[in-house]
Amino acid sequence: MKTMSIKVLLVSTLSILPLLANAGENVASQETLQARSLVKAFGSDLKHVLKTSMKSGGPIKALEQCNIQAGPIAVKNSSSSGWNIARTSLKVRNESNAPDEWESTTLRQFEKRKAAGEQLKTMEYSETVREGDKLVYRYMKPIPTAGLCVTCHGSDVSEEITTKVKSLYPNDQATGFKVGDIRGAFTLQKRIN
Repeated sequence: MKTMSIKVLLVSTLSILPLLANAGENVASQETLQARSLVKAFGSDLKHVLKTSMKSGGPIKALEQCNIQAGPIAVKNSSSSGWNIARTSLKVRNESNAPDEWESTTLRQFEKRKAAGEQLKTMEYSETVREGDKLVYRYMKPIPTAGLCVTCHGSDVSEEITTKVKSLYPNDQATGFKVGDIRGAFTLQKRIN
C-alpha cells in the first residue's frame, strides 16, 4: 500500500512539473512583453527629445537636452510602471549609467551574438535573478547605433561637439561607434517577490 501511494505521489508530481515550468514561462513572457513595451515608450520619448532638439538647435542643443532630460525621462517611465528603467553601455558617456556585473556580461553576450549574425532588432535577454532575499526580473535590449548617433558618438566628431561633450561629460567613453554597432542597451528590472 505504501509503495502504491509513493508511486501515485511520484506520478502526480511528475505530471505537475511541466505545468509549473510553463507557469514560470508565462510569468516571464508577461514580464518580457511589459519590458518590451516600456523600452519602446522610453526609446520613443528619448528619440523625440533628440530629434526636436536637433531640428531646433543642431547637435549642440541635442547634447544639452539629452544631458538635462534623459534622467527625468527614465524616472518618469520608471515611476509610472513599477520598473527601474535605464540605459547602459560598455562605453558610457554618463558615468552614472555604468553597467553592473550582470549588465556587463549581457552586453558582452550581445556583442558575441551580433558577431554570430543575430539581428539587433530582435535581440534581447531576460532572466530572473536572486538579489539577497528577493527575486528580480531583469531585461536588456541593445540600442543600435543609427546614422544620427554618429554625429556625437562616431569616430569623426567635430571639435565643437567634442568640446561640448567634454564639458557635459568629462569622462566620456562613448565615441568611435559606426552605424550598426551596439551603442548600449536599455536595461530594466523589477522585483517579482
